[in-house]
Amino acid sequence: MSEKEKRIYDNVIIGAGPAGLTAGLYAIRAGRSVLVLEQLAPGGQAVTTWQVDNYPGLPHVNGAELMMKMNTQIQEFNVPIVLDQVIQVTPGDVHTVHCAGADYSARTVIIATGAIPKKLGVPGEDAFRGRGVSYCATCDGAFFKDVPVAVVGGGNTALEEAEFLTRFASKVYLIHRRDAFRADQIIQDHVLKMSKIETVTPKVPFRIVGGEQGVQGIAIGPRDGKEEKVIEVKGVFIFTGLTPQTGFVKETVSLDKGGYIKTDQRFMTTQPGIFAVGDCRDNIVKQIIVAAGEGAAAAVLADKYLQPAGI
Repeated sequence: MSEKEKRIYDNVIIGAGPAGLTAGLYAIRAGRSVLVLEQLAPGGQAVTTWQVDNYPGLPHVNGAELMMKMNTQIQEFNVPIVLDQVIQVTPGDVHTVHCAGADYSARTVIIATGAIPKKLGVPGEDAFRGRGVSYCATCDGAFFKDVPVAVVGGGNTALEEAEFLTRFASKVYLIHRRDAFRADQIIQDHVLKMSKIETVTPKVPFRIVGGEQGVQGIAIGPRDGKEEKVIEVKGVFIFTGLTPQTGFVKETVSLDKGGYIKTDQRFMTTQPGIFAVGDCRDNIVKQIIVAAGEGAAAAVLADKYLQPAGI
């Protein structure tokens, strides 16, 4: 093991989305030794958001652009970001973060791994993933020019992504299991009156149908399964919630029934010195600004946690 890998960091931050990058920024500014670990690339789910209208000071910013700015800022402070998959965290007086490529030691750990889109779990979803089934309109919307698509979901993300898809698709069917949508009223007022969007409620998807050419339709109907019909579409975009990325710490800290990490009001988990922030935590509001704020707060609180130990 190299000398770098033997080093004990004040803060090891797991995840380089809005929460993790902000935590790294605040920790390094507090004079702490910091390492950020990220499995894929900095930015998290925020990079897939076409437009962010509610981040203070940066109206109408593209999600990828916002995260690029955050990443650039943290790089100016020389915060190291290592691309590696975290396998497990072993708590102790000094915590050990076990990765696929190496192990890292830390006096405090901040978990900021976020969450990924939840699957519908219907037949055809896995078979047609990448061939018409998508969880990212920003990534795949341009492939559906002048053809009809379906969006499944009723929250802010579903409506915002449906609006984005009107740039390409000939028609967007917005399918939701309830009569009323859960999105903020201001978003509903804007999106639901768009001529290309047709709401389909209260209906649930039963299966996604298609063939060698990909998706050809989505079977929907009431919950009781009666009066099922197939809407002909070439794409199905799914935005029905999130699954927290917390499996690697399920034996380390307490999770709620949804798999989210339980914390106290100071973002401390059930293991002293291990914090959790952002969409992987059992918070109520899943927003970029909230994740960033929690990341900042956790870094400050981790610094205070270390102070009584004279570190």
